[in-house]
Amino acid sequence: MTIGVPTCKLDAPVADIARFLIDNNVEEMVVLGDEGEGVGVVGYEELVSAYHRENIRELTAEQVMREGVPELPSDIPLTVAAQMMKDKKIRVAYMNHNSAGIIYPAAMISYRHIVRHLAAKDESELKDLGLAAERKSPVEVFVARRDDARRKVNK
Repeated sequence: MTIGVPTCKLDAPVADIARFLIDNNVEEMVVLGDEGEGVGVVGYEELVSAYHRENIRELTAEQVMREGVPELPSDIPLTVAAQMMKDKKIRVAYMNHNSAGIIYPAAMISYRHIVRHLAAKDESELKDLGLAAERKSPVEVFVARRDDARRKVNK
């Protein structure tokens, strides 16, 4: 996965979005609402679907976006993420973060990530991705925090 998600505002021109996708080699970007929350996505699919419209260059992200931001949990194995993406018929999924009641996309995984993982000769080729990040289960996190708190009390 990639930490950090490309985003745009509702009023972003589709030509700017297309340029960004091409220049940055990403499949789609999240459209943010007024509070900074993800409200939709715009990618190749949405841009090509709107391409037939006469005023295509005058349209905004809000006018072409697919509503909703496809989400996957961040603590699932890559094989499960790949299958869930196939089942949901999405090429990009997001992991959300909640900050002060605002839920926003913080990381993403795409077919490109999965294929890169398959093609990698070793983990060194994936250092720029979060695939090899150490993950602990909620129980492991709880036990570690509990033990730290007990050590502090017993000092």
